[in-house]
Amino acid sequence: MENYKCVTSVQEIMDYIGDAKIVAFDYETAPDEPYHTEEKAALDPHKSHIVGCSFSVKEHTGIYVPVAHKIGRNVDSIAFFRFLQDFLSNRNLCKIAHNIAFESAMSYHQNIVIQPPVYDTICAAQMTLKNNYEFRKLSDSGLKKLAAELCHEPLPTFSEVTNGRHFDELDAQDEEAVRYGCADSDFSLRLYHIFNNWFDRFQPKHRYIVEQIESPTAVYLGLMKHNGVPVDVDLMKERQQEAEGQMERIRNEIAMLIGDIPIGANCSTKAFKDYLYQTLKLPVMKVTASNREAADDAAMIMLKEWCDANRPALSSLFTLVQEYRKWNKIKSTYIDGYLKYLNSATGRIHPDFFALSTETGRMNCRNPNLQNCPRKSNDPIGVRNFIKAPYGHLILSLDFSQIELRVGAFYCRDKTMMETYQNGGDIHAATTSVIFGCTYEEAQDKHRKEYKEQRTIAKNVNFGTFYGLFPKGLQSTLKFKAGVEKSVDEYTAIIANLKAGYPGLTTWQEETKRDAARKMYIETWLGRRRYLPNIRSDNWGLKSFAERCALNTPIQGTAADILKLAIVRILEGLPSRPWLKPILQIHDELTFMIPKEKLNAAVDFIRKCMEQQPFPEFDLPLVAEASAGESFGSLEELEG
Repeated sequence: MENYKCVTSVQEIMDYIGDAKIVAFDYETAPDEPYHTEEKAALDPHKSHIVGCSFSVKEHTGIYVPVAHKIGRNVDSIAFFRFLQDFLSNRNLCKIAHNIAFESAMSYHQNIVIQPPVYDTICAAQMTLKNNYEFRKLSDSGLKKLAAELCHEPLPTFSEVTNGRHFDELDAQDEEAVRYGCADSDFSLRLYHIFNNWFDRFQPKHRYIVEQIESPTAVYLGLMKHNGVPVDVDLMKERQQEAEGQMERIRNEIAMLIGDIPIGANCSTKAFKDYLYQTLKLPVMKVTASNREAADDAAMIMLKEWCDANRPALSSLFTLVQEYRKWNKIKSTYIDGYLKYLNSATGRIHPDFFALSTETGRMNCRNPNLQNCPRKSNDPIGVRNFIKAPYGHLILSLDFSQIELRVGAFYCRDKTMMETYQNGGDIHAATTSVIFGCTYEEAQDKHRKEYKEQRTIAKNVNFGTFYGLFPKGLQSTLKFKAGVEKSVDEYTAIIANLKAGYPGLTTWQEETKRDAARKMYIETWLGRRRYLPNIRSDNWGLKSFAERCALNTPIQGTAADILKLAIVRILEGLPSRPWLKPILQIHDELTFMIPKEKLNAAVDFIRKCMEQQPFPEFDLPLVAEASAGESFGSLEELEG
């Protein structure tokens, strides 16, 4: 039987916690008055408040502390938040929560940055197996689902307890309200023990990753979510009109060529496809997975090339289709898609960040996906300029330079690669030299006729080097990405030269694939595991994909772990730097908002956190390149 009770003084909280070193906690929240009818406002720290907090230090026990109930007795809120500041900052106390990113955002709203050690049971859930080869997904990791599955106790839902009311409208001393509040902490504590027992028996390295990397990272994600991304709404609306005007112009030009065939928002209607393949009788250059005629971008490029040679009068249609799609993508994804998520309380965008939604441990972002901001080179309207610092502030970004290549060099121990990085050299020049047989100095000579093309090829080769290069894939990538035309035979020779010039690379790749086939899984350096059941498959396609994952995961995953280790160091330095506001994470880059006068202090601190040796065996230098500007699109590189 559970022993749950309601307490209304800080002394009672301290008496209950005593000298415990592991404490689970959980917030109950409710919307602020102006947002009472807004769906999910209770989950937004800018539109809600902490109604109560529960703690559990021993399974089947817990206390609920009412803070802002409208009915019943509450704790003295000033004394409580003073206690909470000390509790959440305590470096000798492990704070457990289920989805600590939420508690982090709510705490941050009270100017509290939760400090490690912390333990997020939702992270732990996602690092445990749900069957022989599959880790739990976020959708398998809800507290109520886990309580029923692992503790064999169903928990009541929020709506069953509140019956349509907000939590602050329940009586603070109501037995069901107290039980509901305490259960979240109690079951988080139970899951902590269940998961750690599992890790200790089956995957001890995953316990280290959960405790030292993923849980503190989740706290950091809550801070980013709270801070949000400042945007220039006027500029976005201006660009919206521009995009609409461009789409209207292109629609009219397409209509002049094809008449009143409906093309829809993306030139992919059935009527348009029928017009291309049945009316015009154009050849089918590509088919979909269901064996229908394709009309995606690659098909349009191939059709244009065919028309250039065979029916030049039609070529301009495909140029217009590509342009129309580009403007539609810009408008739907980067303007309408971003504006849809503007927060009415802050005027900012507060995306959701996920640290464990990819197989390799890389983070991703949704609602909206701000990680897919187009690069300057492919952005006719300056989408990155939408992200703009408020007056007197700057956007600051620090980006790991070539981290995956450095990690790859660390793994394969190739002498040339290692020396290039240890001496602060240029890896793209080193690869140019290896695959084209020129000297390193010639490869760096910008005035040489072949410089640009060879360097472009070398860069693309480098970024595919560790993941298994195929001549046809390289040919296709360079053709569509860089407009470089070479035969399959030429790319076959380039790859052969690469393998001969970097002998450590081939040895590592073959050993890694053999090892993965033997174990049926692959790990990052710190032990983040990915199972590859298809690596022994008789189906060449499945086996080939699994082998590419075996090469990709240690590198991409270790790079992700290194970034997260830097995030943990930054988190620990934030309480003494309240002016440093994390706002975004994109691939190997961390982005912040800072007051202009703090630029040097911010760069020094973040760079130290990122360039620190991530683990004792890592023997190559890490380089974090800093850039700053008033908008994300106007960042200028800062001198090292």
